[in-house]
Amino acid sequence: MQKRRFGKVNIEISNICNLQCSFCPEVIREKQMMGIPLFTRIIQQVAPWTEEVTFHLMGDPLVHPKLGEFLDICHAEKVRVFLVTNGVLLREKQAELLLHPAIRQVCFSLHSFHDNFGTERDATPYLDRIFQFTESAFAKRPDLYINFRLWNLESTRGTGLKNREMLERIHSRFGNPTHPNRDVRIQKSHLLVNRLYLHFDTEFTWPALELPRLGTRGTCKGLTTHFGILVDGTVVPCCLDKEAAIPLGNLAEQDITTILESPRARSILKGFKDGKLIEDLCQRCQYIERFQ
Repeated sequence: MQKRRFGKVNIEISNICNLQCSFCPEVIREKQMMGIPLFTRIIQQVAPWTEEVTFHLMGDPLVHPKLGEFLDICHAEKVRVFLVTNGVLLREKQAELLLHPAIRQVCFSLHSFHDNFGTERDATPYLDRIFQFTESAFAKRPDLYINFRLWNLESTRGTGLKNREMLERIHSRFGNPTHPNRDVRIQKSHLLVNRLYLHFDTEFTWPALELPRLGTRGTCKGLTTHFGILVDGTVVPCCLDKEAAIPLGNLAEQDITTILESPRARSILKGFKDGKLIEDLCQRCQYIERFQ
């Protein structure tokens, strides 16, 4: 199969989340859920361009009542799905949906739990549902990649300590990482068993136009490895442009080729290749430091 231009296209099927994490800024835009006609048009447009799609920029995909139909559309168009969720809404119906053949990988953001419910709330029922889904997937979908994401384990705050307790629960149920350095996070991802991985990372500040300018030099993988599509069809150059500060076009009205070949998109991409940050939002983005 010929390699596609993008590794991932982030499609925000809803900008509504059932949680409000401290590390995830509130959505200022009007709260919406994408409809089936727009989603179908988007998938048909991006299918030839990308290896897979995600179902978020903001929002949690398990909130959307049409998630199953969206997965059916992706399956019909032979588009693979990488689904990220906090997992709080995971019940029997949602667990069945996450075994859909269109889904290639499911990532559970476990650090969301204590960040929202505090350190006194018992995480056992929450973790048990996710662990049971994982073991079910081992049997029913052995090809499915599953990722447990745990941020800020080094933090001495209560949530950091509770996240470390979660890590011990994971080790108890599924074993320790196969990587020889089990505690110092040299690598972000570690294989546990089958296709179950642990992913470690730290918080970052989301870019916003009201933040101080950090500089005009740098690069990014936006428009090279990925781009984003917001819930109303607006195309943005990366998954961190949550308020459409850099609108490149709208897939409800334009085709994807016209949008990606627009003067603004070409200028941004050329800037990245030359080490220049053209857009105001990019000049205020802390995440570019990871590519230096």
